[in-house]
This record gives sequence, C-alpha cells and structure tokens, in this order.
Amino acid sequence: MTHIKDAIENRDHPFGTWTSIGHPAVAEGLAQLDLDFLLVDMEHTTMSLETVEGMARAVDAASGETDAVVRVPWNDPVRLKRVIDIGIAGVMVPMIDNAEEARELVRSLRYPPDGIRGIAGSRATGYGRNFEQYVDNANGSILTIAQIETEEGLENAEEIARVDGIDALFVGPADLSAALGMFAEWDTEEFADAVESVVRAGEEAGTPVGTLTVDTGAIEARIDQGFDFLIAGKDISLLMGSVDEAIGDYETALETAIPVSSD
Repeated sequence: MTHIKDAIENRDHPFGTWTSIGHPAVAEGLAQLDLDFLLVDMEHTTMSLETVEGMARAVDAASGETDAVVRVPWNDPVRLKRVIDIGIAGVMVPMIDNAEEARELVRSLRYPPDGIRGIAGSRATGYGRNFEQYVDNANGSILTIAQIETEEGLENAEEIARVDGIDALFVGPADLSAALGMFAEWDTEEFADAVESVVRAGEEAGTPVGTLTVDTGAIEARIDQGFDFLIAGKDISLLMGSVDEAIGDYETALETAIPVSSD
C-alpha cells in the first residue's frame, strides 16, 4: 500500500497540489516539499505517456514521501492500463456517473480473476525483475479515486462510494458547477448544498471525499465543508500569481522610493 492510499483510507487529511506543466523539473521540485501527493493531469493537458513517466520518475527521485497520482482523460481500460504500468501510486478518473462505471474502473486496475488488466513486465514490476511478486500483490494497491462531476454522478454518489475498490470520491468543482447551471458560483448556497450531499454520501458509505481549490485562500472554507483530503493550488496559477505579486511589489517600491539627487 502506498503512502497516499494509506493516508486517505486512514483519514489523515493528506494534502496535495496540482500540476499541468509537463516537465520533470516541476514535479521533482514540488515533490521536495512537504506534500503527500502530486496530481499529474492528463485530462486537460497535452501530456503524453512518456511525459507522465518522466514526471513519475522525478517524484520518485525526490526526497520525502510525496506520491504521484495521475488524473487520466477518461474511464478507459486501455488508458488506465498503460498509466498504472508506469508504477504510480494512484489514479483519478473523471465523470464517474454510476456504480457500474465505478465497477468498470476497478476492474480495469486489477489483474484476473478480479479484473481485466493485462500482465506485462513494465516499470511497475521493475521491468520484470519483481514480476511475480508485483502481480501477486497489485490488486487493491492502487489508489482509486472517482470524480463526481455531473448531475447523474451527484445523484448516485453514495452507490458509487459503496463500490468495492473505490477508495475515495472527488468533487470536480468546475464541471459539477457547470452541470448544475451555476458555473464558478463556489460560494452560493445551492452549490454548497450539492457539495454537502457528496460529503454526506461519502460519510454514509465510509468512503473519504476530497476536492480541489485553485484559490489557496479558500483552503479553510473547503476544510470546513468536511472534506477528508484536499488538492490546493495549480502549478501554472501559483507561478503566475507569484510573478504578478512581484510585479506589484516592484511598482510599489518604485512609487515609494526616495528620488536620487542629481547634485
């Protein structure tokens, strides 16, 4: 069992951040911080499998216990098989709408007879050196997160959470708010009620629930909503925000600087 899977299952309130910049230096740098996991996004980026493999290696090379979790583009057994063969700690899968889709997800991550994952001497098996040991112990070892992002997913959140092998639910705030006709209305009562229903579904099923906030100023509010784990910040947004702040500091310094005498 990986560090992040264990932390989520034990409700230790693990914390991660989001990366969409497909460069190993970004992953390696972030993994040196006190993060439980790094979410590598393949759904809305141009990252290839080779890029994700490089990101996973960079996370593994960094000191500390940071794990790599990959958000795949879709609930597709072929994509899932190829991603987990890289040897990552877990996957997040978008748009899980019902229990059957959740069961399909779990089957994609498990070797027969429990699933349909093909067997190969991949990086996850040490390129075949730990082949039999890995195959014997892999089923159930990969953190499996189902995203709740649609009206149907919202309605079926508890039954999705009860599927054996689903380790956590994850509220996708942007897509869910759009699906409910209230895009980006994060602080409205209506959206708060929707979020609360997912958190409650997780509690009823005994399954942890997490979410994302790009705005790090909203961390406390998200914790107050009852989430068990959180992804906060996004690499490109944090980078742009820091540079924008530096620009402001520079302009302020120029305005307040004492003019140099020409005498």
